[in-house]
Amino acid sequence: MTDPSARSTGTAPGLLLTRAPALTPLLARGALRAPFRRPAPDASFPRTRLVLPDLRVDLVRLAAYERVCGFATGEDALPVTYPHVLGFPLAMRLMSGRDFPLPLPGLVHTSIEITRHTDLPVTGTYELGVYVAGLAPHRRGTEAAVVTEARADGAVVWESRSTYLARHRTTGSTAASRPSDGRPGPDPLPVVAEWRLAADLGRRYGVASGDRNPIHLHPLTARLFGFPRTVAHGMWTVARCLAAHGTPRSARVRAEFRAPVLLPGTVRYAAAGGRFELRGTDGRVHVRGRVDPPAPGPDGS
Repeated sequence: MTDPSARSTGTAPGLLLTRAPALTPLLARGALRAPFRRPAPDASFPRTRLVLPDLRVDLVRLAAYERVCGFATGEDALPVTYPHVLGFPLAMRLMSGRDFPLPLPGLVHTSIEITRHTDLPVTGTYELGVYVAGLAPHRRGTEAAVVTEARADGAVVWESRSTYLARHRTTGSTAASRPSDGRPGPDPLPVVAEWRLAADLGRRYGVASGDRNPIHLHPLTARLFGFPRTVAHGMWTVARCLAAHGTPRSARVRAEFRAPVLLPGTVRYAAAGGRFELRGTDGRVHVRGRVDPPAPGPDGS
């Protein structure tokens, strides 16, 4: 059945939405469909690009997001991670749909790459587009890549590529993957700050972002998915690091999620040059990333 809030753009595979989907029903739908998923790198996946036009930012919700992530409030431009929050309901609609092959419960956000081409004014009007770019083998299962784009006046001003891992048994030894065991590298970055994270951080970020995945909300629901207690949102960890690190007007951010951050807890933010890390007090790396100038376009600009 077609969602009454959606209509075709007339140019397949686009689907124009009149409003952002509600996340809670999508989580429930994804959970109900999980037993019927058959994850595999060669599985079919949705080819539709979901489009949300004429989007304006809710300034109250934005301020709550800025506070919980450590960004300065009242700035003229959106935090570099905020368009991900705006596009996340569209990504969830795709990943909870009948034609998405990976089970939504237990899906792990493994990496994100963000390119911001210019500042995004908080009072601007944007078109968001989200699509599944493909599936790839991973040594622990199958990884899906999801692309989000924000446009202003027809031009892409911000874009991201996230990877999500569904764990399952694999065959052979050629499946690609990035290191994700959380062990520190040979050249650890110097610690800049230490942050004590409250037990309710997941709930506060969930309210600000709309992402109310049960592993972030309560120890009991986190234990249902194999965690000893509540887990911080991966996108909170990246946002908090970037709030401390800063990003230029045009930038490319790349981050890998290597180990979950349990709540409550204490983490250490480390940085040098364009690189940053979030580590536990035991030295375990939770997030590793870097900020660079954006790659030049086809015309060299």
